[in-house]
Amino acid sequence: MTDFAKNDPLVVAGVNYSSRLLTGTGKFADLQQTRLATEAAGAQIVTVAIRRTNIGQNPGEPNLLDVLPPERFTILPNTAGCYTADDAVRTCRLARELLDGHKLVKLEVLGDQRTLYPDVVQTLAAAEKLVADGFDVMVYTSDDPILAKRLEEIGCVAVMPLAAPIGSGLGIQNRYNLIEIIENAKVPIIVDAGVGTASDASIAMELGCDGVLMNTAIAGAKDPVLMAHAMKLAVEAGRAAFRAGRIPRKRFASASSPVDGLIG
Repeated sequence: MTDFAKNDPLVVAGVNYSSRLLTGTGKFADLQQTRLATEAAGAQIVTVAIRRTNIGQNPGEPNLLDVLPPERFTILPNTAGCYTADDAVRTCRLARELLDGHKLVKLEVLGDQRTLYPDVVQTLAAAEKLVADGFDVMVYTSDDPILAKRLEEIGCVAVMPLAAPIGSGLGIQNRYNLIEIIENAKVPIIVDAGVGTASDASIAMELGCDGVLMNTAIAGAKDPVLMAHAMKLAVEAGRAAFRAGRIPRKRFASASSPVDGLIG
């Protein structure tokens, strides 16, 4: 980790993280590959689908926490597979029990099985219930700036708009919506869904996003561990470029060297 990254932490629910790349734990070949890819990504926050992954609710079965122990990683339980606010709330409460009172959760309430777009009405309802119940809620949502602001006002600790449909690999399809969300936010904005390769992650960070969450782009690659490493570098490069400030775009050339004082 570079000094630039160490001195520029991502702050979620009052906790500092030196990595701005969050990774999922599904779709890998096995738990060993999950561990290797997570380490190659340098991720400190890892999402876990409570309805699909064993973190202790199924005794005798392989446990994700054996390869990604909570003392090394912040486990982010998510509500993947939930289609109603009530299901999402129940899933978060189960996660809190399994993880000894853990409050940080990723809320997603889906509205359609084909596109996996969020049901924003159910998402708002679930967010209100979870925040009132004491959870620190990171919320997956559409790229609607008005909705993103409303979720922040409810009390969500991070807003996570999609860049394209989940698992599509289409890249950043909505950069102007994302910029509008970022410019009006007082909580971290983390792109969630749509990233396909390293350049997509870098673009998200160059736009000013505070982080990127991905799973399929890494787990679905021919070499997931190498892709995880590439994503780590891309997120760091994109963040550094954002902080450095790019030059303005122009329609004409601009000499790299001064012309004053040339010989002859």
